[in-house]
Amino acid sequence: MREADEHAAFERPGRRSRPRTKDRPRHANAVPGRVLTIDRGRYTVEVDGRRVMAVKARALGRTGVVVGDDVRVVGDVSGDDGTLGRIVDVEERRTVLRRTADDDDPIERIIVANAEQLVVVTALADPPPRPGLIDRCLVAAYDAGMDPVVVLTKADLADPGDMLSLLAPLDVRSVVTERGQDLADVRSLLQDRTSVLIGHSGVGKSTLVNALVPVARRRTSHVNEVTGRGRHTSTSAVALPLPDGGWIIDTPGFRSFGLAHVDAHDVVRAFPDLAELGLSCPRGCTHATTEPECAWDAAVDRGELDADRVASVRRILLAREATTY
Repeated sequence: MREADEHAAFERPGRRSRPRTKDRPRHANAVPGRVLTIDRGRYTVEVDGRRVMAVKARALGRTGVVVGDDVRVVGDVSGDDGTLGRIVDVEERRTVLRRTADDDDPIERIIVANAEQLVVVTALADPPPRPGLIDRCLVAAYDAGMDPVVVLTKADLADPGDMLSLLAPLDVRSVVTERGQDLADVRSLLQDRTSVLIGHSGVGKSTLVNALVPVARRRTSHVNEVTGRGRHTSTSAVALPLPDGGWIIDTPGFRSFGLAHVDAHDVVRAFPDLAELGLSCPRGCTHATTEPECAWDAAVDRGELDADRVASVRRILLAREATTY
């Protein structure tokens, strides 16, 4: 017995030898903040006008923290050099802009949180516009419950008429800009709102950001004369305060926008008139042109619905399934 007792003294304690609790600290002294940018596990958080460097608390586990998140922070929130706070809570998100790498990729990637507007920046030339990609961005905006805006740049190089006609039936707000032009119309759309800017490389997004927020100093690039594509210059998303009120979130350029996570019904809900008519459709109706009894077509025949509007909504729904864009 004595020998057994001696060996027992050196054995590892049982898994239940130390009581554990699910209670977490309440952090009553935590202060609210907004995540501005993320770099290698370090979060820049705006706290009461100060920029505070912080890390994510271990207690958050696998809870993701993204640019635009409203968070609560403890620790040193002075913003002084060398100080570090700790993010202990992520508030419920009002909106989430997501995409997948490809249409067959089941993993969703959150781009930003809590933005009210999705601003799609596209050039009219150099590089030429990609309507299919614009449609996909609109789908993502409708899915996220965000208001879409399209900014058409480089109007000094090409006529915006065709692109404006393409967007008009969807009631998408559009602004046309050209090099050296005053950006009053753009500023008016962005004022006092949180907007996320997206667009593929070389369309002038970083140039636009630098004009709106001169202290941003976002890197710009030129379009490759051979491929017709720009080089990625923004490597991470960053939230920037606008001088006249509001925020813009600049995002890295991209060449694809997967929509594997999007349900068609979520997109249609962004168009109340079509959504209401859809209640009269047969069960399982996809609203495609091949549907024999879609209520949308009947409404067009009765003159209650504009045919161009139906065609445009069907076009963006089809963009979810497009293999090239």
